[in-house]
Amino acid sequence: MTERILARKDGRIGIVTFNNPEKRNALSLAMWQRMDETLAAFATDADLRVVVLTGAGDKAFASGADISKFASERATAEAAAIYNETVDRVCERLYAFPKPTIAMVNGFCMGGGFAIAVSCDMRVASTNAVFALPAAKLGLGYGYAGLRRCIETIGPAATKEIFFTARRFGCDEALRWGLLNRAVAPEALAETVLEIATTIADNAPLTVAAVKRIAVEILKDPAARDMAACEEMVAACFASDDYKEGRTAFLEKRKPRFRGA
Repeated sequence: MTERILARKDGRIGIVTFNNPEKRNALSLAMWQRMDETLAAFATDADLRVVVLTGAGDKAFASGADISKFASERATAEAAAIYNETVDRVCERLYAFPKPTIAMVNGFCMGGGFAIAVSCDMRVASTNAVFALPAAKLGLGYGYAGLRRCIETIGPAATKEIFFTARRFGCDEALRWGLLNRAVAPEALAETVLEIATTIADNAPLTVAAVKRIAVEILKDPAARDMAACEEMVAACFASDDYKEGRTAFLEKRKPRFRGA
């Protein structure tokens, strides 16, 4: 059977690929479960500093749920609850992932694919990308956490329009709403994302990790914020050998060699 979630490493960059191109990388429950396992492994891999998520082929990032499997995976309330809990767990793991994440959006990005993209730290798309959240056309419920991530990214007005209309929209609107960091020609997408990921991977990992964690904490309700963890991570940066290396490299006018310690 074809492996529907592919995971590989390119140096210090982890790459997760949704591998269901004949269905525009539609996502089944098994794919969500496999993605959860893959992200858990990447999170603890000390060699990795950035993770990129993308879709196989050039037609789609992920076109949403595999509707052909609704009868077996979401036909009952109990089955739907299991599916939704899995999706919520994966998106929350991605949102709070300890390393920067980049969605490389190559084509259709809809439904569950949109949820994954919004859970990433950055989104870079090809100019032919198409986005939509069609829940209102399928009668699906959409939970608090997913809506919160959309509103955090593009604001309440744009989020409501996307959900209420369930219409498709392109890169121009995605850029205007702040959904995308960049939109580039399809032939330049992979190179652009690799360049961004490599730049991040070359920077001090303790600093990057601290910024990622603090950004997550800032967007929590004040009572739920772990301020002690934020302070500890900042202090660890100043106590690290990387801090010394950064200062030394600057004075010596050379590129720093950060080790994450």
